Amino acid sequence: MKGLIPAVFYGPGTEPARLAVNPKELRKALSTELGRNQLIELTIGGKKELALVRDLQIDPVERDLVHVDFYRVELGRAVLVEVPFETKGKAAGVVEGGELHVIFRRLPVRALPDKVPAKIVVDVSPLNIGDVIHVKEVALPEGVSIALGPERTVVACAAEDKRKYLEEEAAAAPGAAA
Repeated sequence: MKGLIPAVFYGPGTEPARLAVNPKELRKALSTELGRNQLIELTIGGKKELALVRDLQIDPVERDLVHVDFYRVELGRAVLVEVPFETKGKAAGVVEGGELHVIFRRLPVRALPDKVPAKIVVDVSPLNIGDVIHVKEVALPEGVSIALGPERTVVACAAEDKRKYLEEEAAAAPGAAA
């Protein structure tokens, strides 16, 4: 099986199976907007199975695929995956001299395998200094939820450089060196 890489297929309701897959076909499948969250159809023992890539090992020097773990999924059962989180627009607070802090670059999302969004985008333009966006305020497609507490902050618009503030505070403290 020259040119193939080793893989393993596992998940609920199935025995783990060793596979060999074509790395070019796998790269093509993963090159979509969904990336590793792309549903992949595998044929194992003559039976079609749906899977997501759970782990992918890449040679650090050659950048070749070395091994892949496929996790079995069912269309009717939600999965927990990480989805890229992006902001759009320029926060009003940034225009006033504040800083935008994006707390998460990827969000843990629970959804049916065929409903996983490629990414989650939030418009930050209405944020003023001191404003935050919580998980509960993030607009999501139907059937998709973020697997974090509803009060967790995902984006904050803070006052200008916190270090500058701390330095000024320290300089003004009693007993500070003059």
